[in-house]
Amino acid sequence: MSDQHRNTEDQGPYGYPGWTPPQPTEAPSAHVIEGTVLPHGPYAEDFAAPPTEPVPPVSHARKGFLKGRLALVTAVATVAALLGGVTGGVIAADHGSGGSSSSTLVRPVSAKSDGSADVTAINSAVSPSVVQITVKSASGTATGTGVVLTANGQILTNYHVISGAVSGGGQLTVTFKDGSTKTATVTGTDASLDVAVITANGVSGLPTATLGDSDAVQVGDSVVAIGNPEGLTGTVTSGIISAKDRPVTVQVDESTTSGNGGFGFPNLPGQRSSGSSTGGDTANYKALQTDAALNPGNSGGPLINAAGQVIGLNSAMYSASGSSSTAGSGTAGSVGLGFAIPINDIKDVLPKLQAGQQL
Repeated sequence: MSDQHRNTEDQGPYGYPGWTPPQPTEAPSAHVIEGTVLPHGPYAEDFAAPPTEPVPPVSHARKGFLKGRLALVTAVATVAALLGGVTGGVIAADHGSGGSSSSTLVRPVSAKSDGSADVTAINSAVSPSVVQITVKSASGTATGTGVVLTANGQILTNYHVISGAVSGGGQLTVTFKDGSTKTATVTGTDASLDVAVITANGVSGLPTATLGDSDAVQVGDSVVAIGNPEGLTGTVTSGIISAKDRPVTVQVDESTTSGNGGFGFPNLPGQRSSGSSTGGDTANYKALQTDAALNPGNSGGPLINAAGQVIGLNSAMYSASGSSSTAGSGTAGSVGLGFAIPINDIKDVLPKLQAGQQL
């Protein structure tokens, strides 16, 4: 063997004796999940499970929609909670008459802890809806009281208060609590119940009274009367219900009431005639009796319960002498026997009166 051949053999295939080229090693495997490189672990089961499907990111539009929906739901829930808190304190379900099984009655005020009327609160809540009514006719001037029913000027009062505008052609004027005045017209009447609705002209946004449930009234309940006795506007008196279902018959024509200071003197069972003239229109009803002081000018005004609801329309008073109780007459006014038409009786005919019917 030549030296050349031996040297080549000794050096190996790459020219260096005993040297062998490095053997390539197997590259470690890797698994990619959501952009992260994880080296293969010692156990095959480490990656036996398939990779989790990526969750698509929520688009900006979708996020905005969800945020909007959430804000709307939160706002509605907040308003509902506020309304629930308010109405829960002032509204209660009561039962009334006139074919309606129940109605929702607002309670403008709360009674005192002993159940008696908070006269100051009642006056503040109800007096803005009480007006003075003046009727000027050929026979003179009569005054009374009314209760605002609607914001656009419908007012409830006694028929005998405005009878001079029905039969005598008198002019109606309404004076509001703030002293402003408006003319008015007769809308509907029921002489047999001694009630009427008039409408003040050119008004809107008037504060209105809340009509209650006279069937729920009990003897001994606290009541408040607001009216304009003897022209003393905004007079407030208080007392209790001293009797219920007291039969009352009273003449309501203008020729009679004008001699009584615009107030009805009833003929009561077992009593002699109170001096009312015979003939003319006569009203009959079963009244709420009260010892709250009533005088001429209180006619048509509200009798109010401890919740601030109108439960009767003050309409008549007892006079032992059977004579007029006008200012300067020298006779007593209220003797603690006043009478109010129950509001549930009025509710039976009120829609017809408000619609312009003469019953």
